[in-house]
Amino acid sequence: MISENRNTILAIVLSLIVLLGWQYFVAAPQLERQQAELQAQQEAAQKAATGTTNPDAPQPTGSQGANTAAPAAGQQAAFANRDTALAASQRVTIDTPSLEGSLNLKGGRLDDIRLKDYHETVDKSSPTIVLFSPSGSPKPYYADYGWVGDPGSNIALPGPDTIWSIDGETTLTPSTPVTLSWDNGAGLTFKRTFSVDDNYMFTVNQAVENTGADAVTLYPYGLIARKGMPETKGIYILHEGLLGVFGAEGLKEVDYDDLMEESSIRPAKVDQGWLGITDKYWAATLIPTPGQEFQPGFSHSATTDVFQADYLGNGVTIAGGSTGESSSYLFAGAKETKVLDGYEEALGIERFELLIDWGWFYFLTKPMFFAIDWFFHLFGNFGVAILVVTVIVKLIFFPLANKSYVSMSKMKLVQPQMTEIREKYSDDRQKQQQALMELYKKEKINPLAGCLPILVQIPVFFALYKVLYVTIEMRHAPFFGWIQDLSAPDPTTIFNLFGLIPWDPPQMLMLGVWPLIMGITMFIQMKMNPAPPDPTQQMIFTWMPVIFTFMLASFPAGLVIYWAWNNTLSVTQQYVIMRRQGAKVELWDNLGALFKRKKPAPDDKS
Repeated sequence: MISENRNTILAIVLSLIVLLGWQYFVAAPQLERQQAELQAQQEAAQKAATGTTNPDAPQPTGSQGANTAAPAAGQQAAFANRDTALAASQRVTIDTPSLEGSLNLKGGRLDDIRLKDYHETVDKSSPTIVLFSPSGSPKPYYADYGWVGDPGSNIALPGPDTIWSIDGETTLTPSTPVTLSWDNGAGLTFKRTFSVDDNYMFTVNQAVENTGADAVTLYPYGLIARKGMPETKGIYILHEGLLGVFGAEGLKEVDYDDLMEESSIRPAKVDQGWLGITDKYWAATLIPTPGQEFQPGFSHSATTDVFQADYLGNGVTIAGGSTGESSSYLFAGAKETKVLDGYEEALGIERFELLIDWGWFYFLTKPMFFAIDWFFHLFGNFGVAILVVTVIVKLIFFPLANKSYVSMSKMKLVQPQMTEIREKYSDDRQKQQQALMELYKKEKINPLAGCLPILVQIPVFFALYKVLYVTIEMRHAPFFGWIQDLSAPDPTTIFNLFGLIPWDPPQMLMLGVWPLIMGITMFIQMKMNPAPPDPTQQMIFTWMPVIFTFMLASFPAGLVIYWAWNNTLSVTQQYVIMRRQGAKVELWDNLGALFKRKKPAPDDKS
């Protein structure tokens, strides 16, 4: 039975190795190549189609009525670079503790945002992260607002070419909102007021003043548009693309390639929720005022290659001599956990925390993050925080581990009896198993107890992997020495003697110091127990640390440090417990056996 259980566990472990290896070394590179080829094809098709229509005209996805989607984003002429595109129009400066950028007076768009606190690399002198860029720049990405009218109505409405005027303040700061206005010359004056807090939340208020005699009905909309498929990580544990939370339907995630196939996705109308576009660490989301009904939607234009998240609100009727308004929020910034949780509570945004992809193990992943973050604020180092949390996890599961190692010790003490049973019933497997089970029952031994510490580690390992991979707090978080980013792999490699040889090996040969330490600790842990009698199993257990060393070398350094530290604690724990139980620790014998020459088998002279 022990052998059968061991074989089952080995099969599971090897299957995981194959799946993970396939994902990292085959599937992910293939996906990246396919995405690059697809994007190149789309850009070629876009160039071929340029000039057939007016690129600046609003492109509604249907008639502009109450039951249709919001207008689609327009296109503008291409510029050589982002700075040239910004200089091509008049702008209102945005300056907050967290953001810098500008509002475009042409179209009244929010299309220029940089994140002050985040840089492209660990070097603080590197450029800050660009979130929004104007239409016509190399990577257009922006938020737009406006109104649509009833089908057949002949109302002059502001569009992407409208030049807005500034009323009052000329710089948008947390203490100075900015109001833009435009008169359609037919009795309607449109005002768009932007305000912003110290972090990443904008409030956008749209007002229409009707100085005419007749009432008009208009429908407010908001949209976020992004041209071209951005570069994504292409990994199954992280969603990058369009997403939203829609009332009872809950979270809906839409991949870029899926939206390209379907063109348009329209969830049901809701009065609670939000929608937008997310990257790994940054996001832009539209948040209609909670309690006000809206029609959400996602779309992709094959002609312009624009991905869009939008909403259309219910009609606002503005009587003659009165003013109608519509207000909503726009989040545009870094997905900081405490900031998102604060917005969810303060503004009543339904499940806004899901803007971070916590995954299926949410109940474990988020508490893991909070624990690490708390110790980070205590010690000032996320790597130290991970080490401390690892110790706490070991303490929590100590009763289970203690029981497991005690059971393993008892099994080692009854090894002579087990050997005697196997020899006595060598020709009768059924009696052998029955006798072994009676021995286990008599000595109160659980033969599977040794597997429990390993099984417990799996969800903890995955939760920590998720925390390191998806939370922005871990991005560019240093440890000590050469580890300047715990969310990135160890940058050193043994194949250039850790930098002594001026050569950059390929990614598959990036085998750094910490992965080697992890492999050594795993090897020692394997050698704590007797070698399996089966030669095949011996070979698997011998090579497993090597396989894991190469496989985990591409994982975040913080995860590898955790694994190495966890192995060290496990070895120490097992050694102390087994010695207290009077069981022999096989470590030194197994290590010594590696250096002993095997005696050649005697020749068969029969």
